[in-house]
Order: sequence, then C-alpha cells, then structure tokens
Amino acid sequence: MKTSERACQIWSVLAWVARNRQTLTYADLGKLIGVPPAGLGNLLEPIQSYCILEKLPPLTVLVVKTDNGLPGSGFTGATANEFGSALAAVYGKDWLAHGNPQSEKLDAAVKSLPSNGTIA
Repeated sequence: MKTSERACQIWSVLAWVARNRQTLTYADLGKLIGVPPAGLGNLLEPIQSYCILEKLPPLTVLVVKTDNGLPGSGFTGATANEFGSALAAVYGKDWLAHGNPQSEKLDAAVKSLPSNGTIA
C-alpha cells in the first residue's frame, strides 16, 4: 500500500476523532491502522502538506505523544503555545462534510510541499 493510500485511511480516522473532539496517541493510531508508531510520521506528512496547501486547520494536530500530549517534532502546524488554538480550529471544522481528499491529492500535496515526515 502506498504512503498516500495509508494517509487516506488515517484521514478517515482523524476526521472521526475530530468530530468527537478527541486526540489519539501515536501508539493508538498505529494499533488502529496496523503500523508501528515510529512509521507514522511519513504517513501523516501527506495530510499535513494537504492541510497547509488547502489552508485547512492542521488535522494532524490530533495525533499526540503519550508522554506530553503534544504532536511530534515533524508537526509544523502550530507551536506548543498554539496547540490549544490549533485543536479548537480542527474541532470547529466539519471534516466529514469536507470529505477525504483521496490518495492522488494527498500524494500531490506532499510532492508540492514536503512538510517533514519525521515524527518522534
């Protein structure tokens, strides 16, 4: 399965998590989609790039580290001080109505704007 296809799976999970005003740890997301947490950074990057290009709230802010409840080092959507406002923006968007951008758009986004796929 291509990275962008996995990213589509993650998008669907995150859209539902946002609707329920929750966050997920990297470990929990990894269990849900069958990928080790260490491999999630590359899979989150297409979503992050797409959100930046489309001027959407940073959907990947919902994936956080267990130890501090903040996104990993590859997240570029907000600083630690902006975390609360980034979460509020994501929770305020109707991601289910927006729909899943599908693998082609996610693949094009990361090619157009690589956004650091290394998540600690």
